[in-house]
Amino acid sequence: MVFEVARDDDGLRLDQVVPKHVPALSRRKARAVIDLGGVFVDKTRVKIAGRTVRAGQKIEVTVGGALDAPPPPPYALVHEEAAFVVVDKPAGLVTAPTPESDRGDLLDQLSAKYGEIYLVHRIDLPTSGLLVFARTRDANRRLGDAFRAHDIEREYRAVAFGEVAAQVIDRPIGDRRAVTHVAPLEQLAGATLLSCRLETGRTHQIRLHLAGLGHPLLGDTQHGGEKARTFFPRPPRLALHAAVLGFAHPVTGERVRWERAVPDDLAGWLTRLRTSTP
Repeated sequence: MVFEVARDDDGLRLDQVVPKHVPALSRRKARAVIDLGGVFVDKTRVKIAGRTVRAGQKIEVTVGGALDAPPPPPYALVHEEAAFVVVDKPAGLVTAPTPESDRGDLLDQLSAKYGEIYLVHRIDLPTSGLLVFARTRDANRRLGDAFRAHDIEREYRAVAFGEVAAQVIDRPIGDRRAVTHVAPLEQLAGATLLSCRLETGRTHQIRLHLAGLGHPLLGDTQHGGEKARTFFPRPPRLALHAAVLGFAHPVTGERVRWERAVPDDLAGWLTRLRTSTP
């Protein structure tokens, strides 16, 4: 919700004016939303409940499910050194702050552990897998340059609806070039286990590219969800895992690479899928 501070509200505390315009929030809940980072004043996140507001300021309140959100699932530390860390993010853990909150996301957890930390790239909330975070400004710059130059090895495991052939999908997303290299690894009951290698890295690239071919990822209720809902056995979540991550070391220049198998939730589902009939 977005509203403008009225003249009569000039000088009120933030935790006083928010409940006046968001009836679902008591003053106590308003303070909780402010503390979580869900309130912006003139597009700047404000986390001080006692901050006074001025007439004409625009206030945006994003509640969502932040107040009732369960504790974030734990991540796995894959590699740690002075320049960067590589982690295996579980599905259900947000990579970085959202309008609802700047608490408990992966970047926040790593900041608490390491202090100086930089977000290099993201993967979607329902996706699991490998991410690199820089620990120095120089490493952040070098890794950022590598991502912009597409000099990063990123390979995903995905399960798509139907029988999918090997191909290169070169189809723009948001007027920007997007290229995904798709290779079938295993035919399953009514689906295909795929290796999807990213040449570019657009938002939801694999999901959009495969949905555009009529082969949405199973468990993807946002892109092609009607097929995901009728599929059996139903996937536990989005069937997408960032399995491989490789790049030039930001200090030595040596190529480094990590690989993580699909986690237990998807692995168990794949086992059931292999013994099912279409």
